[in-house]
Amino acid sequence: MKPLSECRLYTFVDTAFLGGRSVEAVARQLCEGGSDLIQLRAKTSAPDEVRQMAAALLPIAARANMGLVINDYPQIAADTGAPLCHLGQEDFLNAKYTHVRQIAPANVHLKIGLSTHTPAQAERALSAGADYIAVGPVYRTATKPTAQPVTLEYVRWAARHVPIPWFAIGGITLENIGDVLAAGATRICVVSAILKAPDIAEACRLFKKHLTSSPL
Repeated sequence: MKPLSECRLYTFVDTAFLGGRSVEAVARQLCEGGSDLIQLRAKTSAPDEVRQMAAALLPIAARANMGLVINDYPQIAADTGAPLCHLGQEDFLNAKYTHVRQIAPANVHLKIGLSTHTPAQAERALSAGADYIAVGPVYRTATKPTAQPVTLEYVRWAARHVPIPWFAIGGITLENIGDVLAAGATRICVVSAILKAPDIAEACRLFKKHLTSSPL
């Protein structure tokens, strides 16, 4: 996979938005559209199902030189050979981790991303050695309907203070991406605006066009 520093568009194979499509079919369309990272998010699936989906997606991502991120399950990421894992704030703190290297099994080089919703959480993630962070939700989103938007103010703060790769996330669409980029974001995560689009690959291309028009 390309270095995280070169990744701009972070997309999802989210089982809540498959609409009858297979995870493989969705992943292929994301690859075709030029996504840089794909996260497997399967909140209602059993661990064995997540493991099977991860195994199916890994060769698709590898052929596209794309990183596969496993949400919530570092052991599954390690076991299947996925290069990245993502954890929410609650998952990280409730497990009483103090550093991301405590998450990965011994002798496994697994990049870890953490969700953040405030500057204090971002600073804690940096201290914990996160490889990247997610900043959001910027706008209200159906993906996490109870989460309060962090607004563009947090994006502006991240642009000034976060030295590692960070991705704005939450309710980002083709209509508001200009505002997100103007606030200082250079990388974004997109879930529903791509997975609900009539043409997933074309939606990825349109988002990527916006991203590549502004420098990293």
